[in-house]
Amino acid sequence: MPGIHDILRDPVTTHMRRDPTRLRSDLTVAQAIDSIRDHEIGGRVVYFYVVDADDKLVGVIPTRRLLRAKQNSPITEVMVSRVVAVPAAATVLEACEYFTLHRLLAFPVVDDDGKLIGLVDVDLYTEELADLERTQEGEDLFQLVGVHLTEAEQRQTLLAARRRFPWLMCNAMGGMIAALIADAYEDVATLVLVTPFIALITGMAEGVTIQSVSLALQTMHGHRPTWKSLASKIVRELLVGLILGAICGFIVGAVAFVWRGHAMAGLSLFIGIAGGVTASAAIGLALPFLLRMIRRDPRLAAGPIALALSDLVTLLFYFNLGRWLLL
Repeated sequence: MPGIHDILRDPVTTHMRRDPTRLRSDLTVAQAIDSIRDHEIGGRVVYFYVVDADDKLVGVIPTRRLLRAKQNSPITEVMVSRVVAVPAAATVLEACEYFTLHRLLAFPVVDDDGKLIGLVDVDLYTEELADLERTQEGEDLFQLVGVHLTEAEQRQTLLAARRRFPWLMCNAMGGMIAALIADAYEDVATLVLVTPFIALITGMAEGVTIQSVSLALQTMHGHRPTWKSLASKIVRELLVGLILGAICGFIVGAVAFVWRGHAMAGLSLFIGIAGGVTASAAIGLALPFLLRMIRRDPRLAAGPIALALSDLVTLLFYFNLGRWLLL
């Protein structure tokens, strides 16, 4: 069996199973179970797909939901109508991304007319997943798929560059916007009490941002992000950022006061660093969660976007503070 490194560019249709279990949408639960008994079920990852008279995919029923449903219930009342399906034109690489983003064990494959033509599951891509029942934690399964996907991408130079380039452009765009901000605040940005510390303030904010992004990626492993969990984590990260920012800001502000002999410059640095670090901590934590909740891979995107936002927020805060305290 070829490894995932060898099949990334293949059409997913060349590796899909062609025996998904179909259930007609006009059946009851009892009739559906009888139909399943009369047909052989292939593979070990089992979802039952509901199709209409034209074989178009209209729903999916997980095994547990089907077994717990009332026997006389119409199957359309039991099924999940919002089905995440892989288009037949997708590549194996794109199919792998479905597993890491949606956290399902299998996906139906549909043609341009929405007709069910096959099924892809995690068992097709990694030999290490041969015994799914031995996986101690469901999320470990998807983490392994993600690791394989990342390794495979890194082995293909042009593919790796193409996937990373759009997110790095966030840094470029952020840098250009930061330059526009500096130009708009030229009266402050060119002050001898401000200019030497711009790189220091943005650097500290970026450092905290990267720490928060890394922590967020770690804490998401094994957990599905929710708005409630995000809110509680942001509150905690804001407090952590405030403590870190206040300590660092006090040290830098004190040094600047001794160096320049200007109390307002020291105060500006203290407040600027405290505010910038606090905001950056929250940004760094929130971005991976938000990207995951909108079904985007946070591993490549979160860092560049968070850094760009961190720079913009920190500069705006520092320059406005400078106008208030130093002009």
